[in-house]
Amino acid sequence: MMTSLVTGGAGFIGAHVTNELIQMGHKVVVLDDLSGGFEDHVNEQAIFIKGSVTDNELVQELFEKYKFNYVYHLAAYAAEGLSHFIRRFNYENNLIGSINLINESIKHKVERFVFTSSIAVYGALPPPMKEDMHPQPEDPYGVAKYAVELDLKTAHEMFGLNYTIFRPHNVYGEYQNIGDKYRNVVGIFMNQLMQGQSLSVFGDGKQTRAFSYIGDVAPYIANCVNVPDSVNEVFNLGADQEYTVLELAEAIQQAMGINQPIMHLEARNEVVHAHADHSKAKLIFAISEFTSLVDGIKKMALWAEKVGSRKSDKFENIEITEKLPPFWSA
Repeated sequence: MMTSLVTGGAGFIGAHVTNELIQMGHKVVVLDDLSGGFEDHVNEQAIFIKGSVTDNELVQELFEKYKFNYVYHLAAYAAEGLSHFIRRFNYENNLIGSINLINESIKHKVERFVFTSSIAVYGALPPPMKEDMHPQPEDPYGVAKYAVELDLKTAHEMFGLNYTIFRPHNVYGEYQNIGDKYRNVVGIFMNQLMQGQSLSVFGDGKQTRAFSYIGDVAPYIANCVNVPDSVNEVFNLGADQEYTVLELAEAIQQAMGINQPIMHLEARNEVVHAHADHSKAKLIFAISEFTSLVDGIKKMALWAEKVGSRKSDKFENIEITEKLPPFWSA
């Protein structure tokens, strides 16, 4: 039996990857500090450890105890816009925590380190973004993700640690933390609708993204260790069709049967158009189709209505308040 570590396995994508691995017959250890996830998202067949990747002593203990074959690193605080204002927190969690895992993976001869990066590494490069472009991240979150990518490359060249890197984008679906007002626009909109609130849109809402359903992402991340051509490669992963934020808002309102006005907020510093080319992933993983936005939103809406709305907690570790959007400081 293969033994896999899934960091962030109580979170959104991590919980789905854990489910896929268990179906594949893996023994799975989930490491999550529950800062953005929920313990009831963790598959009951997995071993759950509450803790953080920033706890180097704990990470060392887990590698020594379980002798992992594979590491799936999905733990991150993935708030691109907010990362400008939580720089230390961002780098400690998204970069240093990753290095703790890479160090132990080298020492314990892990067979594959699977890393979930982000489309944020491309910054404002013209879409569709392709893997052979030179990344130019524009926010600290993207900088941290790209730094980990570079470190994995050097770890492979120096120590032979094999890796697979995925750059998913705007993933939504069941288990998403809809109570987080700083990230995941699909969840934010659904939560606001269930609370009878206006939909908060930064700027004119004409920013474009390709919103990707979790069922089109998690299976390929989990199964990549069985695909030889994915070794030491980087893949964009997600939907092909881009939509404006306003079009997304309309689709969500239709799926939930709730109409609320749009509340336009002051535009924030963000990449306006971000969607990717997936030719490489389609070829290597034999991907033929993606879930449509309408179908994916319907699936998530049914789940969201079951779990109900969730309170949006204020992030308590803001380091810089200058230019912080008022909506986030409320």
